[in-house]
Amino acid sequence: MSNSNGASKPHVILIPYPAQGHVAPLMKLAYNLASHGIKVTFVNTEFIHMKIMSAMSRETAHHCSINLVAIPNGLESNSSGEQDRKKLIEHGPKYMRVHLQNLIESINCANNDTHVTHLIADISNGWALEVAKKMCIKTVAFVPYALGNLAMILHAPKLVEAGILDVYGLPIREELISLSKELPTWNMNELAWSINGDLKRQKFIYKHFIKNITEHIKISDSVIANSSYELEPSAYHLIPNILPIGPLLASAHFGMFAGNLCSEDSTCLRWLDQQPTGSVIYAAFGSTVICNQHQFIELAHGLAITGRPFLWVVRSDFTMDKEAIEEFMDSDVLKRIQIFGKIVKWAPQEKVLAHPSIACFFSHCGWNSTIEGVSMGVPFLCWPYIVDQFHNRNYICEAWKVGLAVNSDENGIITRHEIKSKIEELVSDEDIKVNSLKLKEMVKKSVGEDGTSYKNLLSLVDQINYYTTRKQSISDGFQTVAKI
Repeated sequence: MSNSNGASKPHVILIPYPAQGHVAPLMKLAYNLASHGIKVTFVNTEFIHMKIMSAMSRETAHHCSINLVAIPNGLESNSSGEQDRKKLIEHGPKYMRVHLQNLIESINCANNDTHVTHLIADISNGWALEVAKKMCIKTVAFVPYALGNLAMILHAPKLVEAGILDVYGLPIREELISLSKELPTWNMNELAWSINGDLKRQKFIYKHFIKNITEHIKISDSVIANSSYELEPSAYHLIPNILPIGPLLASAHFGMFAGNLCSEDSTCLRWLDQQPTGSVIYAAFGSTVICNQHQFIELAHGLAITGRPFLWVVRSDFTMDKEAIEEFMDSDVLKRIQIFGKIVKWAPQEKVLAHPSIACFFSHCGWNSTIEGVSMGVPFLCWPYIVDQFHNRNYICEAWKVGLAVNSDENGIITRHEIKSKIEELVSDEDIKVNSLKLKEMVKKSVGEDGTSYKNLLSLVDQINYYTTRKQSISDGFQTVAKI
């Protein structure tokens, strides 16, 4: 188990949950670990792996400092529908366990100086943590969302015992939930597993993710999170032994691939260069938000009637009615609104948010988008969609005071007039601008030298190196005894 200098090099496997918002932060962590001299193997399902390889440029792939590999999940590689996702969640782990174990064994057999010593898995991937535990590999659970939402998840069994939730995670009685005076409260219909209007799906999420999180933490040697103490001090104190190491940003390492599953349209950066400082509305709603045709049209007109330049990310599946999008893209309406703005399918978000022309971020409040916007000091217009996004909105608007929220009408639609009025209010609010810049500096400090997140990351690196060295010493001792 030794290399040319007689020392074993640490080798870590990272396994994200197969979704954009989970892959991206863990890949950023992978690059961080690699920059500290740790060998990294990044394991995706075959479908996600193909998407990543398609999104990466040849140059980026050639200079990639981490090893990207794929294991099958038991489904066809192009399976991505709702039923296929359910099959993957219910049956995929049984299938993937064997392939992960085989991968680890093949790595250990093929390379004498880099045996796998640690496995870092998304906290939703308890199956991977179990495989590592059985193989005597150190385990680290990675939390890709806010500490506040993790605290609520860990608190869920007590809510069931108190008769506030039923065994499926559904509210029995309506009331606000508070875990701490300093934390924003939770509405019973805006919990980390809430899916508005879809109780069946909500039960599914609670059963397969929420109920098991506590067990996943118990079997982990360490728990790390893409957050910082400064962002969530109250939530931090509710979770024993958590190591916040974020925000994890691609911009922290030059040339780092951001872990996108779609190709970025970099033409928007050149377009931003032509816009006045602090003038552009950036509208992007993540990888899963879907709106109906009515909402889509209201959103388009809402951006247009502000009279401000805007950059709008419109995925090909942004509405269920793809024909409606295609018709809209060819319509006179689009031609009129494009006088003011630019539409792309996917944007290099960190670079966009860091651009001096950006005035505000119209966002779904996914955690990655939230901490990226915070890190760049950009005010938010919040439009949460599902699960943890509601509490992220509450952080933005109530705790940090760096944004405003849009409100729907009696039909559940965010109207063009609501969008226009809230954007006008947001961009003219000097207090929000000041708070945004203060939060940016605070977060910047946490990931800088001597910052809390930076120290926690170094602590993780030290743990990995220490265990590798210790394991090497034990192995060398066995070899010396054998020779004697």
